[in-house]
Amino acid sequence: MKPPQCCSPSEVESAIRETDAECARLAAALGHPARVAIVRFLKQKGVCICGEIVDVLPLAQSTVSQHLKTLKDAGLIRGETDGPRTCYCLNPAALDRIRQLLGEI
Repeated sequence: MKPPQCCSPSEVESAIRETDAECARLAAALGHPARVAIVRFLKQKGVCICGEIVDVLPLAQSTVSQHLKTLKDAGLIRGETDGPRTCYCLNPAALDRIRQLLGEI
């Protein structure tokens, strides 16, 4: 029996779509369990400040802040600064987009 044929490099390159980079970028932002937990928490809570997220995760405040920055840079969450506090919420359009992109796989 013949072994299956592999794709040639040109076939793989032509199979990469423009939206694949967008999907990979958004998926990478969710590529850590703490960031998934933050998104889930924000979905339940609606809006919260960083300190509330720190209270529910077993992570240092600086670590939570770094995860929030990653999610915000990817556009999955929004953050508004109010004095010394930053209030975070989900970006529904970005979540809809990642659902759509993953659904196309």
